[in-house]
Amino acid sequence: MFHQILVELNYFPQELLYQNLIFICADYGDLKKKPKYLLTFTVGYDQRHNIDAALKKFSDDFAILLFHYDGRTSEWDQFEWSKNAIHVSVKKQTKWWYAKRFLHPDIVSAFEYILIWDEDLGVEHFDGDKYMNLVIKHGLEISQPGIEPNNGLTWEMTKRRGDREVHTVTQERPGWCSDPHLPPCAAFVEIMAPAFSREAWRCVWHMIQNDLVHGWGLDFALRRCVEMLSS
Repeated sequence: MFHQILVELNYFPQELLYQNLIFICADYGDLKKKPKYLLTFTVGYDQRHNIDAALKKFSDDFAILLFHYDGRTSEWDQFEWSKNAIHVSVKKQTKWWYAKRFLHPDIVSAFEYILIWDEDLGVEHFDGDKYMNLVIKHGLEISQPGIEPNNGLTWEMTKRRGDREVHTVTQERPGWCSDPHLPPCAAFVEIMAPAFSREAWRCVWHMIQNDLVHGWGLDFALRRCVEMLSS
């Protein structure tokens, strides 16, 4: 799908990020069906069964991109879906490092939404198509699926609520929110399973530091991109 991919292992200034690229484009002309969304996981081979279970929850509306931090790619061909997935292998990196280098907004602009997920998520009760239908129905620029209440929540905002399809505000524990209209009480999405609209991702990509590793604190800043799109 990608005609040319540049792998750069060293850190360098953002303005030099793509100076060596001559031409890059995504060509889906050989596909029977063009996917509408891009789903990415940063993976190690030890998590292959969890990833396989997760991908059973997504239809062919999703293009699959795996970032391999352990250098093991060919072993994934035991799964039929892997042969149609995009594989990028750079050892010992994290998902935001990959996202900054390989998910430039111009490269992924063919997709309506970009999902950047962790490899260890439980998806037993998840349906990818139903989730995207809700995202589109409610016009969500940045979102995440709700988490089951008994699955070790950190933030109340991320808890699945049975009384509504989506929620954008919540009541946190005493002292956890300096302002009820700011994260994590409102306008908050965790970084483990975010979904970005094409427009929101363009903003978020520029927000990501070139040397960002774990992304701690990024989830508190994501609201600024939604505010910009709404203004």
